[in-house]
Amino acid sequence: MSALMASSTKVQALVALLVASLAAQAVALPLTSKRQSITALTQSEVATYTPYTHYASAGYCKPAATLAWNCGANCEANPSFIPVASGGDSVVTQFWFVGYDPTLGEVIVSHQGTDPDEILPLLEDADIILESLDPGLFPGVSSGVHAHSGFAGSQSRSASDVLAAVRTALSKFDASKITVTGHSLGAAIGLIDSVFLHLQLPKAAIRFVGYGLPRVGNQAFADYVDSLPISVSHINNMEDLVPILPGRFLGFHHPSGEIHIQDSGAWLSCPGQDNTSDQCIVGDVPNIFEGDTSFHDGPYNGVEIGC
Repeated sequence: MSALMASSTKVQALVALLVASLAAQAVALPLTSKRQSITALTQSEVATYTPYTHYASAGYCKPAATLAWNCGANCEANPSFIPVASGGDSVVTQFWFVGYDPTLGEVIVSHQGTDPDEILPLLEDADIILESLDPGLFPGVSSGVHAHSGFAGSQSRSASDVLAAVRTALSKFDASKITVTGHSLGAAIGLIDSVFLHLQLPKAAIRFVGYGLPRVGNQAFADYVDSLPISVSHINNMEDLVPILPGRFLGFHHPSGEIHIQDSGAWLSCPGQDNTSDQCIVGDVPNIFEGDTSFHDGPYNGVEIGC
């Protein structure tokens, strides 16, 4: 009975979101102007993201597998990776792992995305409450900077363990660069984690590479992320529905750094926040009825996400 009730709750939440989205079509929204500098990535530039795609995909693998680095094709794609720590149970806390890539010269942090076999992450995806970031984890951040409460809660549950593992990796390998990655919910956790790691380790160079990123926070959050010395890339695939949720009419906004994969397979860099050009996700998927979750897992330059 509890599983049925949980499923019913999820359906009700999604229906409410659909109704709200429909209502929003009649509300005039301040649209971000179309930018003139949308540019195509070269194939060599696209290829530089492939190691991170495999790391994001490996985030779905169980901690025992990522700690031993024997998770199959995703681990084999980055054979020199040296794991440091892993954790999570995929129910209360999403899987995560931390290690060092000597080829890239970077500490890697990866977070698991939404697992359809577990109800809690799905409920978090449907939980559209905005809240201030925890001042204990994010010292000095304005209380007006708000994030999705489910995403922020997920990040907080692994924050201390991830930070300890990153510190160990930085010290052990004399590293100064950190790249955080993830897909879907894992990308949302990863974006918040990037801010957290920057505040906790201000001397480190932080990069975020996310796939199928939903909107994570409010306008102040997006602006705050843009103001930080963090390299942000969030890659969305064709007409994937997830990156346009939660809706802007609910107060959510993407930071800059979008890369949109066209139906042709071309990767386009879309400057600014929520670029409304039809070459970018907001213009390509203007409402929930024109999105398709079958694009959510990829392919991202030939890589389908999943363990």
